[in-house]
Amino acid sequence: MNKIELEKKFSTVKTGRSYKQLGNHNPVMTQRFGADPYALVYEDRCYLYMTGDLISINESGEIGENTYANINTINVISSGDLVNWTDHGTIYAASKNGAALWGNNSWAPAAAYKMINGSPKFFLYFANSGNGIAVLTSDSPTGPFTDPIGRALISRETPNCADVPWLFDPAVLMDDGIAYLYFGGGISKDQLASNPGTARVVRLGEDMISLASDAKAIENVMYLFEDSGINKIGDTYYYSYCSNFNVPDEEVENLGFDKGEIIMMTSKCPLGPFQMYGSVLKNPEYFFGKGGNNHHCMFTFKGKWYMAYHTRLVEQEMNIDKGYRSTNIDRVYLNEDGTIKKITGTKVGVEQVGRLDPYQKTQAVTMGIMSDITTSQYGSIAEKYGSGEMIVTGIHPGSWIGIYGVDFGTNQGEKITISVRSIPKAKGCIKICVNNPDSEALGYIEIKDRVNEDFQEITASLDKKITGCHDLFFVFEGEGYDLQYWFFE
Repeated sequence: MNKIELEKKFSTVKTGRSYKQLGNHNPVMTQRFGADPYALVYEDRCYLYMTGDLISINESGEIGENTYANINTINVISSGDLVNWTDHGTIYAASKNGAALWGNNSWAPAAAYKMINGSPKFFLYFANSGNGIAVLTSDSPTGPFTDPIGRALISRETPNCADVPWLFDPAVLMDDGIAYLYFGGGISKDQLASNPGTARVVRLGEDMISLASDAKAIENVMYLFEDSGINKIGDTYYYSYCSNFNVPDEEVENLGFDKGEIIMMTSKCPLGPFQMYGSVLKNPEYFFGKGGNNHHCMFTFKGKWYMAYHTRLVEQEMNIDKGYRSTNIDRVYLNEDGTIKKITGTKVGVEQVGRLDPYQKTQAVTMGIMSDITTSQYGSIAEKYGSGEMIVTGIHPGSWIGIYGVDFGTNQGEKITISVRSIPKAKGCIKICVNNPDSEALGYIEIKDRVNEDFQEITASLDKKITGCHDLFFVFEGEGYDLQYWFFE
């Protein structure tokens, strides 16, 4: 088709609605849910690991409540700028199809890496429901992950853990080559809730998959509910957790925190004793109208501090109210004395850290915003283990993806190349535009009937040269084709 025919074709295409407003960076991922976020920074990229909330359909065929008992996967995405996130898939973590065959569930992941025998090794810890902590290993932050010990790393047979009813929600601290694992949940009974005594810390072995000490109780964790966190700022260790939902109303003013808030305690030693610091993040209900359990991870990236936490923003946009969660990131600001200011939850999110280079090959599953597409595993490794290379699928008329802050510089991009595959008799077209998905096209790439089933590159010249920094959009027409990567020349 010529340009006029393509413009006419797109004039009838209605662009889909995104689950977040154009320009907003929260939630970080909207193609599926992702809860209990944990950040790992490696080689100038931030990797987020998230509990794989999955929509449940009840006997009436309607969307049911989030059923944690069915969760056995962990989502992983990464970013170099904290606003455009590359989808690395869904790690098959537990159950008969997962790495930890002995476990049923994979809740609340925590991740770390360490140089072992001269090579980086990655470790993924997660809770098997409330019944113990598993560990998986990999040579890459995106997998494939495998089970190195074939059993729980932490169980009720672990010394000083038999009386912890909720053996879950791990966090890991790397401190001058020594690793510590924090875990444990609280008790909701009124007489025990104020100081349940169920938080634990243990030193990990040099191999990161064994224990080098007995578990030690963290004392005086007031109204502990769940969600271990640990950070070191200067010479101070910050242990954090989510407060219980039975904090008495009459005690709120005296305690300095309310129900379901992220609370911090401080110490000069990773094993404690810890002293109460106070609340740093209110429950998501305070900011967004819908709340629930509050799960967090504070991390530093390119010299700034951030808080990842989950909300129910995506399910709100889907007009459901069943407890499905998605990850946000907002800035953490420190006072001059190193103390932490109260954190504000937002839909706008964080500022972009750096710009995306359009002249480098970019995976199509790298996006800051999207509408009505899906992503799927590609290749034997990703299909077997759940994580690895991913492609954009589920394309149909009006779906689109957007990439924030793409810097074309002064080179005047003139051509675009995409890697695409299509089923026989598939037809479609991709509009390339900037600023918003309904803007005037810079150019088009036509997808014609192709008999080969694997990906191949298609190059098209742009009708308009492009310079400077823009938000970039790919708007889809037609269906029956998938997208692997793209780059400009």
